[in-house]
Amino acid sequence: MENYSKARTAEQPCVCPFPGLPPDTPEVRVKDGSKIRNLLRYALSRMEAKPRAAEEEGRPAPEEGGVAVEGHQEAPGRPLCKQMIFTASGKGVSKAITCAEIVKRRVKGLHQLTKLLYSTAVEVWEPLEPAAGLDSLTVSRNLPAIWILLSLEPLDASQPGYQAPGRYDALWAQSANREEGGGFTRQRPGHRRKRGGGGGSGRGKGPGHQTGRSREANK
Repeated sequence: MENYSKARTAEQPCVCPFPGLPPDTPEVRVKDGSKIRNLLRYALSRMEAKPRAAEEEGRPAPEEGGVAVEGHQEAPGRPLCKQMIFTASGKGVSKAITCAEIVKRRVKGLHQLTKLLYSTAVEVWEPLEPAAGLDSLTVSRNLPAIWILLSLEPLDASQPGYQAPGRYDALWAQSANREEGGGFTRQRPGHRRKRGGGGGSGRGKGPGHQTGRSREANK
């Protein structure tokens, strides 16, 4: 491929794996260059009665490439939605997971359903020297994709990838107790474990070392 350069990349749209959703369900498409604060500002404005992010930072328009919600734009006074989808592929998967986890901590009682699949990206490569007689190449690559459905209404708990609403207070309290206790073994702060085996406190006692009394006994 040293004689080619990538001309363009087109990602084929993936079919939503959640059938039966209302037609006005927001679909937040997360990309690698998206900013999390802009994604959260839109998501919380659709699911929170009084989003704190909007009150503190205002409501500027989402940046280009940051949020794509089926052609809809954020508008004040829109009715709150009970369901929302985060979707991403490739390098944007981890960012979509981060956004979903933050929304779950801000909006209590959210049910989650996660689907993992693949999307197809088509790359077109053009020759560096057209006069060399080389043809353009079309390469199809499969990218890992994730679809996360957050819903205030109960979902089918028997489906793979379902997560029920939960409280995270106990998790944070348990982590704090471990830090105060010095880890899982509850060691005292500043306590150091002894290295090596044996219970003797002498130094340098090995198989070839004898004390003065033992030498006299051998004589």
